[in-house]
Amino acid sequence: MHFTPLNDRVLVELVHADEVTSSGLFIPESAKEKPNHGRVVAVGEGGYINGQFRPTALKVGDTILFGKFAGSLIKLDGSEYLILMEDDVFGKLEG
Repeated sequence: MHFTPLNDRVLVELVHADEVTSSGLFIPESAKEKPNHGRVVAVGEGGYINGQFRPTALKVGDTILFGKFAGSLIKLDGSEYLILMEDDVFGKLEG
């Protein structure tokens, strides 16, 4: 299924934390924190601010950092994604 976000929304594939610590201990699902970074899968064309059109600053493939409680979690083709407004993104991660 192909999904295209509208306006200044972005579709993000979550990057999940490791399930085992560096010392080999298993981390149960209930103890894991919600991911706060992910990879951009799709972007909208942008939105209007004060009557001026502003294109989206993000592009597909960017790794981004966002707030813990930002966005809406959805499932597409059995995978979990997050839909965020561009304003909920703190910045891009590089390296």
